[in-house]
Amino acid sequence: MVVPQKHSARIEGQALDWAMGVLGLLFVGGLYLDGWAHNNGRVDDSFFTPWHAVLYSAFALNFLTLAGVALVNRARGSAWAASLPKAYWISLVGLGLWFVGGPGDLIWHSLFGVEQNFEALYSPTHLLLATGGFLAVSGPFRAMWARRGSPQGLLDQLPMTLSLLAAFSGLTFFTQHSHPVPNPWGLGPRFQPDIYESHGVLSWMFFSLMLMGALLLTMRRWRLAPGSFTLLIGLNAFGMGFQENEYRAGMVGLFVAAGVATDVLYARLRPSSDRLTALRLFAFLVPVLLSGLVFVVGGVTSGIGWSIHLAGGTVFLTGIMGLLLSVVAFPPAVPSE
Repeated sequence: MVVPQKHSARIEGQALDWAMGVLGLLFVGGLYLDGWAHNNGRVDDSFFTPWHAVLYSAFALNFLTLAGVALVNRARGSAWAASLPKAYWISLVGLGLWFVGGPGDLIWHSLFGVEQNFEALYSPTHLLLATGGFLAVSGPFRAMWARRGSPQGLLDQLPMTLSLLAAFSGLTFFTQHSHPVPNPWGLGPRFQPDIYESHGVLSWMFFSLMLMGALLLTMRRWRLAPGSFTLLIGLNAFGMGFQENEYRAGMVGLFVAAGVATDVLYARLRPSSDRLTALRLFAFLVPVLLSGLVFVVGGVTSGIGWSIHLAGGTVFLTGIMGLLLSVVAFPPAVPSE
């Protein structure tokens, strides 16, 4: 009688989520380090810099980990298509884009020079790398979304939260000219050009849409554990604080405080699809708390350059952005015929 061989256990589930959540955050950390170097004149005309070495080493760790897991699972009896969960196949494809974007970036630098400051965000090769990176680091978020069950505690949710933080931080990195931490809109000199004020109002609205988009999407799937909002808002601000010549410690502190206030608000309102009024109020109040805290506390400590009309209207508009987005994410029920 032939005894069937038992296959070894696949590498998947929470262990893989933890590994890729941490590696994804390391990947984005390398991106932020390279951005700091570009913004502070620490690069020359060479592609081969210490900052690129860190970034591409983090990329290699992510790629080799996923490719290694696929090979091990294949050796343990899985078909190629099942050697990785679908969420991580998407991440591997995203990492594969770096094999095109990396050499492309080297060629681009050789032909046109090294980008500096604002322009570095939008070269075609950098945007291709950004797309691949976003697909890569969002793997744990997609994997946990597709899995049955809903982890409750912060520790159990942490791989998803780290993945969300990495993906959100990638978005804010490439739109950093609109982020309030490196650009403290409305604070500082009393008299500012109209174009600066217009840019500041639109930037606050845009940032509020990005933040609430990330939060509301996550809230559709999970009841978030205490501390999740502080972690997401605070650590993102911590990274963004390095993108200018002078570290924005005061702004980072205000964002951490806003994250704590958001956690408290979430616990008190208990917003959900079953409590739409509470959810709408939460979506309105979170950006209002954040922008309001910046204008009030930042205005007292640094001075406020905008009139009370402009500052107050901007705070209100950030709340409207969150409220409108909540209607898209959690639309009202359609009456049955």
